[in-house]
Amino acid sequence: MAVRHQLIHRSPCTTWAVLADPALYGEWVVGPSRSTPLDDTWPALGSRLRYSVRLGPWSVEGVTTVRHQEAGRELELEASFKSAGTARIFLQLRPWGEETLIVCDEHPLRGLGGVLHNPVSEAALQLRHRGMLARLARVVEERRAEVLRA
Repeated sequence: MAVRHQLIHRSPCTTWAVLADPALYGEWVVGPSRSTPLDDTWPALGSRLRYSVRLGPWSVEGVTTVRHQEAGRELELEASFKSAGTARIFLQLRPWGEETLIVCDEHPLRGLGGVLHNPVSEAALQLRHRGMLARLARVVEERRAEVLRA
């Protein structure tokens, strides 16, 4: 199970606002080249985003579904690729003084990803999370700075 954390120099409320904005999904998640909400209620339970992941000249479509959420505290997603299976991604926001400690826990659930899950794929997830959480921190911190300048 790939678990990683990142300190974000903004409040959990500000961090949640980014997680709750489907238009920002492609800015912090590593992989998708574009995303489109399939429901107007993101991140309500059961709401979905469709996204494309490009690998050179190839593109694969996937759907992410909200499986659990506690506004401002937890967001649990199921990412699905028809050929690769599904993965569970759990994001937990913990107040850390005036800042946010975000914890990401991801593991494969079904399909090829689950069958092939091993220490090498676990290491790849750790690298992906390092990039993803750093991007999330940047988006949250820059977004807040933009609001303050406006």
